Amino acid sequence: MTLASAIAIIDDDEPVRDSLSLMLSNRGFGVYAFSSAEQFLSALDAERLPSCVVCDIRMPGMTGLDLQKDLAKKWPMVPLILITGHGDVAMAVSALKAGAHDFIEKPFTPDRLIESIASALGEAKNQRNQDQETIRLAARINELSDRQRQVMDLAVKGLSNKEIALALKISPRTVETYRAWVMERTGARNIADLVRIAVRLEEMIGSLGANRNHPQGDTERY
Repeated sequence: MTLASAIAIIDDDEPVRDSLSLMLSNRGFGVYAFSSAEQFLSALDAERLPSCVVCDIRMPGMTGLDLQKDLAKKWPMVPLILITGHGDVAMAVSALKAGAHDFIEKPFTPDRLIESIASALGEAKNQRNQDQETIRLAARINELSDRQRQVMDLAVKGLSNKEIALALKISPRTVETYRAWVMERTGARNIADLVRIAVRLEEMIGSLGANRNHPQGDTERY
C-alpha cells in the first residue's frame, strides 16, 4: 500500500462505508473512511491530500455537492467521484459540469467504482505531468532576454520577420537570430508549436492566479 494510492471514502451509511473500504483495501488501495464531509474536512491536511475522494451526495449537514464546491475552491487538483442512491439526471449533469470526475448511482458493482477511480487517478497524473512540463517551459522562457521575448511575442501574433524588424527597429537578420534562440530554448519545431506553448503558458498563469493561495506543486497525496 502506497501513500499515493490512498482513497477517501465519505458516507454517512456505516455499512456502505465499511463495504467500500473493505472492497478498496482488497484491491490494494489505502483507504481513509469518514462519516461526514465535515469530518473529512477537519481531518484534511493541505500538505497531504487524498489521491481521490469518493463521496455520497445526500448526507445530513454538508452534502456531497457542498463538499464539491469547497474542494473546487481550495483543492481543485483532487478528483471527486460522487455516489448516491437517490440521483437524478439533473443532479448528475450539474455535478459533472461543476467538475466532478464521475457520478455513480447505487447500487453499483465494485468494477464500476474501480474503473472510475482508475480513470480519475490516470487523469490526475496526466494533468500533473502537463503542469510540470509547462512549468519547465516557463523557466526556459524566463531565461530569454527581453528582446528575445519581444520577438517571440510578435512571432506568436503572426508577424513575419520583416514586420518584427520594423516594429522593433532592428534588422531582419537580427530577428532571425533571436527567433532561432527562441525556438531552441522552447523546443518548438515551428511557429504552430510556439503558439501552442504560448497558449499553455497563458493558461498556466491564469490557473496560478486563480489558485495563488493554494499551491499545488509540492502537495503530497495520502
